[in-house]
Amino acid sequence: MKAWSPVSFLIRVQVPDRPGILGAVAGALGEVGADILSVDVVERGSEIAVDDMVVELPSGRLPDVLITAAESINGVEVDAVRPYAGVLDTHRELELVEEIAAEPGRGLHLFAEGVPKIIRSGWAIVFGHRTGGAEHLASSTSAPQDDYLDVPWLPLPRATILDSDEEWVPHTWKELGTELAATPIGKPDRVLLAGRPGGPMFRASEVARLTHLAGIVSVVLDS
Repeated sequence: MKAWSPVSFLIRVQVPDRPGILGAVAGALGEVGADILSVDVVERGSEIAVDDMVVELPSGRLPDVLITAAESINGVEVDAVRPYAGVLDTHRELELVEEIAAEPGRGLHLFAEGVPKIIRSGWAIVFGHRTGGAEHLASSTSAPQDDYLDVPWLPLPRATILDSDEEWVPHTWKELGTELAATPIGKPDRVLLAGRPGGPMFRASEVARLTHLAGIVSVVLDS
């Protein structure tokens, strides 16, 4: 008999910021056979918290059951559910910086490869700005191969969430519902672009986290 492997999903939920709510969500997910692997706080306000939960679901079960289960808890809203193939690591930022410090010559490539694991994007690309347009400097292995890409927002003075409906965004990215965010890496003409196909949207707290990491990495690369 063939053994079916569980499938991992990233589910982003908005929950009332009150004691016991995550436990209630975890219980509801457990009732549909989901096994919670990790929970990360994305954003926390006075009344609402946004959390990312990586869960395993038995193969053959539709991810819709995760939405139904989570939203069965009063006040809980699911922002997005998507397949997740990342590596769970509670010390991701520190390990990435140490890796870049050990091999600064490959620093941009290591940064592009590491960012999706940290902010749970689908991919990352590093661009440089030069006369006549953008120069592709590095990308994660999962990044789309759009060498023709025009990047009209370079140079970029500060990190930002980009409008994925703009003309410069490739049609295939739009079809996949790709959310986009970008940050300078120490200077406006060296920028990392992160894409999250299928969402969820980037939040200000995630962009701030990416900005902080890019600032540290730029010090390591330029020292």
